[in-house]
Amino acid sequence: MAENLRDVLDAAARGVLPPPDGGTSVVAQPSARDAGVVAFTAHSVVFTDEDEAWVREALAAADCDPLAAAMNPRFLAALMARTGRTAETVDVLSAAPALPGAPGLALTEEVDPAHPRVLRARTRRDAVRVWSAPGGVLVLGRGVAGRTEVSVEVAEGARHRGLGRALARAARHLSAGEPVWAQVAAGNARSLRAFRAAGYRPLGAEILLNLPIQKAG
Repeated sequence: MAENLRDVLDAAARGVLPPPDGGTSVVAQPSARDAGVVAFTAHSVVFTDEDEAWVREALAAADCDPLAAAMNPRFLAALMARTGRTAETVDVLSAAPALPGAPGLALTEEVDPAHPRVLRARTRRDAVRVWSAPGGVLVLGRGVAGRTEVSVEVAEGARHRGLGRALARAARHLSAGEPVWAQVAAGNARSLRAFRAAGYRPLGAEILLNLPIQKAG
């Protein structure tokens, strides 16, 4: 098992997943911002700067199937209480290799700092870039452990025409030769189908813990 999260992710993007041994690896956070859990088939990775002994005690205290302990609400609640962080949802984590050449979709690169999708991306990613097409927005940036992450948004009036799939595929042409990662809420079946059709392969589940909110004064 690799000793840092980036090595784990790079291997997974190549199709080499952690051994399905029922275990949980604990690795350091790749940055002060990024902490959480990635669950692969029969192996989970907790990335946190908390003491590993505490993590393993908390996993045991979840009192559930060890295969599910790292994503069990009891463990996640304990980890959030310990770190002062919050969380939003468990995402399906998918990845796709880069594609050569230009996207087969007319895109305009722009930066609209007020767009909600851009604002959200900048809380989780560095080097954020934004493209638009009629009815859709594509955002790329460097997220967890420096991996290239994509998010897309399709306006209601432009749905059911394959635009989401086309935007997700375009990201593979714009990633400068690196694999592209997508985090999609497990209940967002429409988005999951679009990314799957664009060549993204589900690799596991992920939950990210948000930095504690700094109170003024």
